[in-house]
Amino acid sequence: MNPVLHVPFEAMACHCEIALAGLPDEASSRALAAQAIAEVRRIETKYSRYRADSIVSRINAAAGGDPVACDDETLSLLDYANSMHQSSGGLFDITSGVLRRAWNFKQPRVPTEAELAPLRALIGWPEVQRDGALLRLPRAGMELDFGGFGKEYAADRAGALLATQGLRHGYVNLGGDFRVIGPKPDGSPWMMGIQHPRQRGALVATIPVSQGGLATSGDYERFFELDGRRYCHILDPRSGMPVTQWQTVSVLAPLALVAGHCSTVAMLLQAEGLRFLEASGMDYLAVDQQGHIHLKDAATPAAAQPGVTGSTP
Repeated sequence: MNPVLHVPFEAMACHCEIALAGLPDEASSRALAAQAIAEVRRIETKYSRYRADSIVSRINAAAGGDPVACDDETLSLLDYANSMHQSSGGLFDITSGVLRRAWNFKQPRVPTEAELAPLRALIGWPEVQRDGALLRLPRAGMELDFGGFGKEYAADRAGALLATQGLRHGYVNLGGDFRVIGPKPDGSPWMMGIQHPRQRGALVATIPVSQGGLATSGDYERFFELDGRRYCHILDPRSGMPVTQWQTVSVLAPLALVAGHCSTVAMLLQAEGLRFLEASGMDYLAVDQQGHIHLKDAATPAAAQPGVTGSTP
């Protein structure tokens, strides 16, 4: 058996990697990795809001007009978005992407209430109309955005493909969202590093993972600082303003999709996030704005040490 093969690639605007071990030769490993990468790129093409031919862009372009027919895969993702909306008390809303029109995290500027108010008026998942396979956004200017769970879904799909093709040892890493298919060939877990939210290139903790999903949400990916305050890209749809309670939240769950849901909702719930994480029953690591670490079971604080293979970016 060959050692671990790491296959890096770019997708979904981030650095990605597939790790495979326990296969008979490098050629078969690379061929299998290529299938998983193709699946990731298929999902990106289908659901990217940046492509005019994607189903998301077609739905958004028809806002206020005729309904758009959706295939079974898209309908299942819409069902999942609905469950996320309900379980988060409305905080996770895939129509809230319109808020990015007011926020540019490359420039240190806070939008005014006059800018945010008309965008908040376009947010409202419960208003989206569904009739069988048909979906309609009732008001012009409304949008759907699958960015809040697209990477996790793609990681799960790619991981499932690898598993059905016989891989038993490896993982998919899409910009820090992981789907682990199985442990290393010797049975030991993969040690996944969690990026320190305030020290670039350092880790805040490592998490041993043998199977399942690991996802991280944080205030350090896209942000700016102004007058001593940090403004991040995770926005509360009720106010249109960034969340402020947590620097980072990582969750370990059976699926990357579930892990991403829990980490994102915990960020959005702010002060209630820790209670939500405890109720979820999942292992987690959270760092609050004061730098205090809150964790359950899986994580080992890393004393901000640099560089672990498979670390989140």
